[in-house]
Amino acid sequence: MTPDIGAYSTTELASAIRRGEISPIAAVEDSLTKIDEGNDALNAIVTLLDEEAVERAEAAQQAIDRGDSLGPLHGVPMVIKDLFDFKAGVRNTIGSAVFADFVPEETVPYVQRLEDAGAIIVGKGNTPEFGHKGTTDNQLFGATSTPFDLDRNAGGSSGGPAAAVAAGLVPVAQGTDGGGSVRIPAAWCGVVGFKPSFGRVPQVTRPDAFMSHTPFIHAGPLARTVEDAAVVADVMCGPHPRDPFSVPDEDPDFQGAVSRGVEGMTIGYSPHFDDFPVDPRVRRVVDDAVEAFETAGATVEPADLDLGHSHTELTDLWIREIGGLYHSAVEGFKADDIDLLGEHREELSPEFAAMLEATRDQTLIEAKRDDHVRSDVFDALQDAFETYDLLVTPTLAVPPVENAGENEGETVGPTEVDGEPVDPLIGWCLTHPINMTGHPAASVPAGLTDDGLPVGMQLIGRRYADEAVFAAAGAIERVRPWREHYRSAPGAV
Repeated sequence: MTPDIGAYSTTELASAIRRGEISPIAAVEDSLTKIDEGNDALNAIVTLLDEEAVERAEAAQQAIDRGDSLGPLHGVPMVIKDLFDFKAGVRNTIGSAVFADFVPEETVPYVQRLEDAGAIIVGKGNTPEFGHKGTTDNQLFGATSTPFDLDRNAGGSSGGPAAAVAAGLVPVAQGTDGGGSVRIPAAWCGVVGFKPSFGRVPQVTRPDAFMSHTPFIHAGPLARTVEDAAVVADVMCGPHPRDPFSVPDEDPDFQGAVSRGVEGMTIGYSPHFDDFPVDPRVRRVVDDAVEAFETAGATVEPADLDLGHSHTELTDLWIREIGGLYHSAVEGFKADDIDLLGEHREELSPEFAAMLEATRDQTLIEAKRDDHVRSDVFDALQDAFETYDLLVTPTLAVPPVENAGENEGETVGPTEVDGEPVDPLIGWCLTHPINMTGHPAASVPAGLTDDGLPVGMQLIGRRYADEAVFAAAGAIERVRPWREHYRSAPGAV
């Protein structure tokens, strides 16, 4: 049987493979065909693993023939991100010309877990240089488009994986999130993106084992259905002895939580996440979508949050934090005689180089002052969760922006929203405050603007209440299903 994997969810495809109705070989070959047909327009996948994927699919079929025990993702094609999501022996560029030919020797734990669960990686998805902004565009490969409008950006920094899922090239993908990098492209590509509580997915980073805490760095799934995101999250999560922030395994059941419902929940809705400006087109879509929680049995109340600082202050704080994290990586690369701000300075995108230079001379005292601001944000959310089981906001302040065209690497977000100035790198994203606190969060499709552009709705849960986020996401999907949206997208295959 020749499948159309775009018609299957991940769980449906994995079940059909286990039952022998579809072979892993046919699933992978269909994915590779769709990549061949659709990737030129999207620019989602930058490294194709076609030969290895076919070999792994053949091995997956042999395992079925032998009657081996099969993992939950057995034979499912997927894309992983081209940032620090290393797979041994596969080119990993970090979206940077400096690393155009870099090939890691080790596989990071969460990628290994996906493969151990049977997933077959068919390619690596595009990302901005070092994942430094909320759009996906770089000087090495150019911009990635949302399938809903091929002239507009997919969002970042997991834009390639998100676009590949939305277009039907693969049923599921993996991303990372340091300021919204799973949730941002999920919103602009109309898919589900989930950021687990910090510590649930291991981050084994060397030479600095502690670099993932400021801001909190997460890895998570991008999928077309909530259940698919839950299945992949179940695979990726779990403790690891080499991650100093890894939390004990409480054996969460994300997949089971999807059908749990939200009856009795009290949900706080903050349409501006305190004081972020939001485009009226986005506000209208999310205002309408929030009503679905009432239909599903929850109580929705206006949430008057006070994060203690303006949105511009929080954006500036995030840029300082991520700049400090990048400097840890910069120092690590010096051990391999790669000096990014030395001999390679001119190979970096101007905005990324400027970010590195602006944050290079931060003092420890300044960093600790920033932690005080970050503590205010954490306390504000904890105060809110004394009243609410879940918080809801728009994921982003604007619909997808236009790509920069031939000016590769230069696509950024808006400089103002609803008449108010914002930082074009990430100031229009209502996501980065949650990377200061480590709470679980997801972006789910809220609907489309009048001109057919996707809008995301951000669901934020209590720390380690990841299952509640999945329960809410599942409830929204049942009331307002979005699965047919993908078929009508111009970039869908």
